[in-house]
Amino acid sequence: MEAEEVVDAVEKVLDSPERKFVEGVDLCINLMNVDLKQPKNRINLDIYLPKTFREPKIGVFASGEVALKAKEAGADVLDPEELKKMDKQKARALVNKYDLFAADVTFMALIGKSLGTVLGPRGKMPIPIPPGADPVQILSRLQRVVKVKSKTTTFWVNIGRKDMSAKDIAENAVAVIKAVESHLERGLQNIGSIYMKATMGPAVKVV
Repeated sequence: MEAEEVVDAVEKVLDSPERKFVEGVDLCINLMNVDLKQPKNRINLDIYLPKTFREPKIGVFASGEVALKAKEAGADVLDPEELKKMDKQKARALVNKYDLFAADVTFMALIGKSLGTVLGPRGKMPIPIPPGADPVQILSRLQRVVKVKSKTTTFWVNIGRKDMSAKDIAENAVAVIKAVESHLERGLQNIGSIYMKATMGPAVKVV
């Protein structure tokens, strides 16, 4: 599937009545003949979209030069030493404050020990920043990531906003569809239908 095949559906979504706020655009994927009781069939993906449309709040566990670069990139720098003093209540508050996390790889073990039980179930374990890597590039990629997790055979993914072009939304839609398809045992044959809609608009069938 290519973006050109999805543009017509996106244009119909964008043609819905304007609201007093900028609506999001969501993709709905309905799976079929997939047994989600089997762990291997469950979908739990981080998908990097080609087009950015949001600014997630990112917390970065780092010190020194990595911390300076992360701060310059607009992320909140979190002092790893504070983890040693954190109780469960403070841990939950910290994790709920941010959409995503990244961390200097040298602190990953400490983060796992201090926050793993809170970060893990929420799907927010930090993206590691390897030695010598540019934090700015990693954080830029993080702004384009969407998490796709299937607890049921129907799930929704936010892929854009109504103030984006139809082409950009279509490219994001195809990126999600291809990523999900590649994870399924029978690919597109395990996808029953795909719909797209604006927050308050009608659903438009894509496939």
